[in-house]
Amino acid sequence: MKALLLFALVLLPLPCLAGTPDLPVPAGLHADRAGQAMPALARDALAVWHDDDHQRDLGTRFRLQLAAGQYAQAIESIEALRVLRDDPPTQPPALLPYEIHARTSLLQANEGLSYAQAWQQVFAARFGALDDKAALRAEFAFGGSLPRWRADRDAALEQARGRTHLSLDEAIALVRAWLVHDTYAAFMPLFDAALQEDDARRYAIERDVLVRTPDGASISTLVIRPAKAAALPTLLSFTIYANDDWAWADAKTMAAHGYAGVVAYSRGKGRSPDAIVPFEHDGADAAATIDWIAAQPWSDGRVGMYGGSYNGFAQWAALKHRPRALKAIAPSATVAPGIDIPMEGGIFLNFMYPWPFYAASNRSLDDARYGDSARWAALNRDWYASGRAYRDLPAIDGEPNPVFTRWLQHPDYDAYWQAMIPQGDEFAGFDIPVLATTGYFDGGQIGALHYFREHLRHRPDADHTLLIGPYEHFTMQTGVPAQVQGYTVDDSARIDLQALRLAWFDHVFKGAPRPGLLADRVNWQVMGADTWRHAPTLAAMATRTQQLCLVPGAKAGKYRLAPQPRPKAISTQRVDFNDRSDAGWTAPDTVVNTALDPRTGLAFVSDVMPQDLELAGAFSGVLDFNVNKRDVDIAIGIYELNAQGDYLDLAWWLQRASYNADRRQRQLLQPGVRQRLVVGDTRLLGRRLAAGSRLVVTLGVVKQPDRQLNLGSGKDPSSEVIADTGTPLEIRWRGSSCLQFGVRSGT
Repeated sequence: MKALLLFALVLLPLPCLAGTPDLPVPAGLHADRAGQAMPALARDALAVWHDDDHQRDLGTRFRLQLAAGQYAQAIESIEALRVLRDDPPTQPPALLPYEIHARTSLLQANEGLSYAQAWQQVFAARFGALDDKAALRAEFAFGGSLPRWRADRDAALEQARGRTHLSLDEAIALVRAWLVHDTYAAFMPLFDAALQEDDARRYAIERDVLVRTPDGASISTLVIRPAKAAALPTLLSFTIYANDDWAWADAKTMAAHGYAGVVAYSRGKGRSPDAIVPFEHDGADAAATIDWIAAQPWSDGRVGMYGGSYNGFAQWAALKHRPRALKAIAPSATVAPGIDIPMEGGIFLNFMYPWPFYAASNRSLDDARYGDSARWAALNRDWYASGRAYRDLPAIDGEPNPVFTRWLQHPDYDAYWQAMIPQGDEFAGFDIPVLATTGYFDGGQIGALHYFREHLRHRPDADHTLLIGPYEHFTMQTGVPAQVQGYTVDDSARIDLQALRLAWFDHVFKGAPRPGLLADRVNWQVMGADTWRHAPTLAAMATRTQQLCLVPGAKAGKYRLAPQPRPKAISTQRVDFNDRSDAGWTAPDTVVNTALDPRTGLAFVSDVMPQDLELAGAFSGVLDFNVNKRDVDIAIGIYELNAQGDYLDLAWWLQRASYNADRRQRQLLQPGVRQRLVVGDTRLLGRRLAAGSRLVVTLGVVKQPDRQLNLGSGKDPSSEVIADTGTPLEIRWRGSSCLQFGVRSGT
């Protein structure tokens, strides 16, 4: 959607015309009268400008015509350029801000109006003529950074200072830089008010609605819907992230696509006066909001929910309460409290510590505290180095954190967590369509897969569609860039996820065709193959499985992945929790790295791949070991090591051994007794390993400053202090520890 703005503003390389004479610098160009001198420079450039590429010729010509004051000719050039571009009819007219600016200048000259008066008239006519979808897309082209463009203009003028002549390329670059700033500086102060008038004409808008819940709480709600439409289905986002700009954009997007758009905040957020309690009331409150929507005259009685992260959780939380009007959900990057946050595999994760300050400390969001990365890095470092108990984090930080403290009181997956989202047989009753999207690099992937697996486990015929690609938590909600955490994304993966969800909702609510990308229940992008694949189940993603066992290598300190187990072979790992010399360690922020972090544990490396190998689906297995402690936290990492020596992070798995059999109840180990740990419910793999690559599995014990430590004493790890460490942990991994990988053959 931002392509129009980029097309309009980026200074594209210009062809150098051989034999073109340099252009004289007009008088006054270097003084405050640059705006008066620029038309002369533009006219001189127009006299000699030509490019055999017609689109490129027009793209420069209309800019020169605008700068030269030839507004009618500029409009003709813009319209001719649109014909050549042949953009899809769903796109707004290319270069609309420049066209409106040109028409404004003509109207101003012909009728003696001020620029503001003329621009408002032209904007109302031209922008107002767009349909709602095109108008929504067109908004982006009217924004940008005036300070940056001013700096670009001034830099271009400075380069021309003191010179009597400029080459044609230099002259055109200067005209472009000046035109961008001059045009946008003229209309940007007028745009917000004009857009508000346009919105008021298009939409019925209800701000600050307070929806009452059965227990007397208030839910702050925004409604935007097409002004002239009959009763419509509603698309609802229920969120704790109270940001009115985000809410406006979301609700308006839904309205522009022919729905009643509603954004509701968790109780206590926005205009709600209630106490803020993350997760605990959202299911019932979202259900109450859905009931309220269904009772409104503008509702046709059908509600769909959408959104990512916390918003995705809220959809499943609402579904637990079975509101009759809820007919479809589209969760993305979805979290599952107690499953993947604030702990995963029973292990608390420090990145969740500052989150309550961000989301639950005021009526909106506390960006300043949440964004204080130095504070949170220091807290991790200081706690880890001190040897104090994990539950002392608030005392070390110097500020109470009651939400996090409450979480620590529930290390088991007990009734506290179970009350938040559906459990067991509840999934069997969910017969509405679900579209779940997640990413290989998404921290919320385990949550999304938990809902998917439980739904299909209890209702095998569930209309639950899963889509996964090389996405991470935030880009799934803001757009897919060319690189994600250092990984270069295949072209086929760079899709508009929001547009896909809207097309799916159109399929569900309006009878539109099902999006072709959602060809089966499971749809995944194969990294490295630049293609999508489809299967009816997670198990069917692979056509066969390949076993790889974790055994010692030929040399001491080396380890390998072998196709056959070696039960008598032992790989020994020792971890001294008394050693806190690595307190300053921080996790890498990329998924492509030139070396493995030694904290990942022992690295088991496969033979070189003689040919391409496509991994597909979840991995599984059994870890066979002895440990000298009553508990241990295990971490597995899966990597591709390519022929160039780069490691690509493919998946990971975390598990507190004492919760492996049952996350609801801790079962301590017997030191020295042989243990078998089941590796299951893991993240998905979707990668074509190129010939010459190796597969690497790291196997280790969690010991790093950004996660809870489990010292193995048998106490609650939140209460353990360094004095509980005792002797160093020793774990003896048996060569009968094996993992099973899904492989796709014949593709």
